[in-house]
Amino acid sequence: MDSLSGFTVFVQVAETRSFVAAGRLLGVSASAVGKSVARLEEKLNVRLFHRSTRSITLTAEGTLFLERSRRILAEIEAAELELSQATAAPRGRLRVSLPLVSALVLPVLGEFMRQYPQIELDLDFTDRMVDVIEEGFDAVVRTGEPADSRLSARRLGSFQMLLVASPEYLERRGIPKRPADLTGHSCLHYRYPNTGKLEVWPLRMGSQEPELQLPTSMICNNIETRVCFALQGLGIACLPDFAIRQALADGHLQTVLDKHVERTGTFRVLWPASRHPAPKLRVFVDFLCERVFPSADSTA
Repeated sequence: MDSLSGFTVFVQVAETRSFVAAGRLLGVSASAVGKSVARLEEKLNVRLFHRSTRSITLTAEGTLFLERSRRILAEIEAAELELSQATAAPRGRLRVSLPLVSALVLPVLGEFMRQYPQIELDLDFTDRMVDVIEEGFDAVVRTGEPADSRLSARRLGSFQMLLVASPEYLERRGIPKRPADLTGHSCLHYRYPNTGKLEVWPLRMGSQEPELQLPTSMICNNIETRVCFALQGLGIACLPDFAIRQALADGHLQTVLDKHVERTGTFRVLWPASRHPAPKLRVFVDFLCERVFPSADSTA
């Protein structure tokens, strides 16, 4: 502990270039500061400062030792912070950006609120690309590969896109056997809010087949509307499996063209990189990873 105190005194002197100013910051006399520096120099057998009546400057050895000392003190401070946070109850405001897939996350978020009532959730549902750090978000949930090196990320799980329709619709209009058959069907489309473009259905086409121009029987910018209209027998929709899992299990929807559809995606939670994230953020990330896709491996 005496050595640690010596590091602290040395760093203060190096930063203030004054025994008096360092002593004032540390709550000790300038004489005590001078003696501490002298003991440290004697122990290391090097001169750390050039002293004159007018100034104090670092020697070459002192400059090298300052860098190491700062790292040592920073590690100790980080360890103290980590221990204090480990015992602190998660609390405070948590600002989170989420994609427009409320059916996937709302049950989990409700469960989180019940388990952590002292954490105040501030939720922003949008599909636009947000700047996590510049816009002050604590965390975001998005698909795709993380591209910002300032962010840490954990995988929530993967999903698959499916073409689905109700049994009543397929009985009435027929089951498409190949992608080209979709041109004779009612198709329920999604428009990206940030670009205004329609989502391209992930159909595997032959190299000689022309690009399909699918009918646009309905266009919207959310999942729930397409699920609702598909259940009502109004057309075929391209939807992520997590949004229709129960409807498929109950037989209210069924898939078509399974061998011709090829797209999977991955959800990740991202947050500003930090060696010691706040307790409220740490429990939030763990909670999502455990419950959004319960069987998913969230280590990547």
